[in-house]
Amino acid sequence: INKVKQYPCKLVQVTGGEPLFQKNCIILLRALVKEQYKILLETSGSLSIQDVPKEVINIIDFKCPSSKMQKKNLWDNLDYVKSNDQIKFVIGNKEDYDWTKSKIYKYNLEDKCELLISPVYGNIKSEKIVNWILEDNLKVRFQIQLHKEIWPEEKRGV
Repeated sequence: INKVKQYPCKLVQVTGGEPLFQKNCIILLRALVKEQYKILLETSGSLSIQDVPKEVINIIDFKCPSSKMQKKNLWDNLDYVKSNDQIKFVIGNKEDYDWTKSKIYKYNLEDKCELLISPVYGNIKSEKIVNWILEDNLKVRFQIQLHKEIWPEEKRGV
């Protein structure tokens, strides 16, 4: 908290790896809430967000089939999603897009919270995904991974 207070900001994004793997993450989030920061938590969706303070905006990155990590998705997290949370899908191919679309419809995600779709960097053209979104009239926000566009790979983490 003292480190965060050194910066003239009121927005804190907790990200990782997977921040919820850290045993004191929930304690940190509660302390940030107490200090009246606006808090974003980026999580993979593989661990429960049940204990995350309600004031925190969750950004859940559910894994698509091409990631080979989809079996780790904890869909029970949808029971705790708030309207100001975000669910993100990173698309590597048409199979990922179709899978994402099926999950959006199956879980009625368009009515739960904001939905984000991003391309796997260097794997698929943004235009292709945007065209699919437009054709299907999905209620999602398209985004790119800005840090990968701004900084070269060897400079990441700055």
